[in-house]
Parts: sequence; C-alpha cells; structure tokens
Amino acid sequence: MPKAENNKLIRRRLVNAYVSSIISISLVLLLIGIASTLVVNAGSVTRYFKESMQISVLLKQESSDADAVDVAGKLEKLPYVKTVSVVTREQGTEELKSMLGDDFLSVFESSPVPVSVDVSLVSEYVSADSLAVVIPVLQSIPLVDEVSCQESLVDALNANLTRISAVLGVFVVLLLFISYVLINNTVRLSVFSRRFTIHTMKLVGATKAYICKPFIIGSIWQGTLASLIAICALSGILIALRNSFPALFGILRTELLVAVMGIVLVCGVLICVTSTWIVVNKLVGWTRDELYY
Repeated sequence: MPKAENNKLIRRRLVNAYVSSIISISLVLLLIGIASTLVVNAGSVTRYFKESMQISVLLKQESSDADAVDVAGKLEKLPYVKTVSVVTREQGTEELKSMLGDDFLSVFESSPVPVSVDVSLVSEYVSADSLAVVIPVLQSIPLVDEVSCQESLVDALNANLTRISAVLGVFVVLLLFISYVLINNTVRLSVFSRRFTIHTMKLVGATKAYICKPFIIGSIWQGTLASLIAICALSGILIALRNSFPALFGILRTELLVAVMGIVLVCGVLICVTSTWIVVNKLVGWTRDELYY
C-alpha cells in the first residue's frame, strides 16, 4: 500500500476513534445530566406534591357563597396556608353529578351540598404532627362545620417520597461510578492507541510533563466538546418536557437547571483529564516490549 494511502487510512481511523469516543462520553454525560436534574430538583418536586394536597373546609349548610369568600379571606392570613379556593354550592353539585349521576339529587328536597373552601398548606406543614395542630385551628373558625383531610394519604405520601429519595440517591451514586468507569475506559482506549507516539517522545528525551501536556490539552477539548453535546441533548429533552408537560416543567427551577449543565461540563472535563493523566503516566513508564501486550 502506498505511503500516502496508508497515512490517509491511519488518519481516518484516528478520526473515527475520536468521534466514537466523543459520542460515547456524551451519552454517559447525558445520563449524569438527567440524574443531576432529578437530584437538584428533588426538593421542588417534593414540595409540589405536598402542596397539591387539598384540605376541604366544609361550611355550615346555611352558609352562602359570600360567607365562603369571607372565610377564605381569614384562611389566607394564616402563615401555613399556601392557597385557598372557594367551591360554591353549584360547583360542588356539578362535581357530585359527574361522580354519582344527574339524578342523585332527586331524593333530596334541596341540595345537600355545602359551600366549601379548598385549602393547600405550605409543604413544611404537610405532615401528621403539623396537621394535628392545623386542623383544630381551621375548625375553630366561625361557620366552619367540618374539616376533611385524608391524613392516611399524607402519611403515605411522606413515606413514599422518603423511599423515592433514598432509591434515587443510591441510583445516582451507582450511575456516577458507572459513568466514571465507562468514560475512563473510553479515554484509556483512545490514549492507548497512541502508545507508540508516547514511547517515541520518551526516546528522544521528552520529559513526562512535556509528554503529558498535549494529551491533557486534548482531553480538555474532548471533555468540553462531549459535555456541550450532552448539554444540548439535555436541553432538547427539557424543551420537549416543557411542551408536553408544562405543569411538571414549572416545578423545575431555572437556576438549578443551569447548575446541572455546569455539573455536566465539570464532570466531562474532570473525568477526561484525570483518566488521560493516569494513562499517559502509566504508558511513559512502560518498556518497548510492554507496548505490544
């Protein structure tokens, strides 16, 4: 094979290896980005589910819609109340019709549905201990007949969120370890393919620092490029999420998403540089015979 074609073939193989390495690292970093997004926004997601829990404050049967508005105003002033919304008698009747059928009122002379106020609490107060203090306060408000709250559901929600957080934490730790191993192996293969270049540089008297420098600079560019690709892919996923589930996307905090992208960039560069430095230092100490094994 002519020398020019041989050089061209070698150059093509190096380019293909470099591109494959970039793509592999980008996919792994994308997983890190997704996991980091879940971790840093875990508090926001937990807060969202807790504050979505509704407490129904049922007023006395003779209460009017105006009375409900007045009670809602009093509830809004409480420090542990997040939101309030008045449910008129007509709205409550329509909700029961949708569940029980249009003819459920035929056995009553007048509508048995009371006026009510739906209340959501600040997330810190959505627990059994806090509800034991909050519910009596709500019941003490004039015109309030009953306070309906599924405390068992609150306990189940808190227990499940705790379990999910623990499982997510273990998953992220394992993912980070696996990601490091995969990226490290990818970089090792990339650097190992140029082991004879390292040996030649050593033979002409190049110092270890001089040999490492071009490889470290290359790994910085490699990690940066792979990180940017992963960040673009993660951004595309978040945009699709926003278009498909706008309410869910609203939970995610913008500043935390920016922090996630910074984490991806730092992880990509740091792992690539560390792996390259370890491999190059190891290859510098090898003899010529060891390079063939």
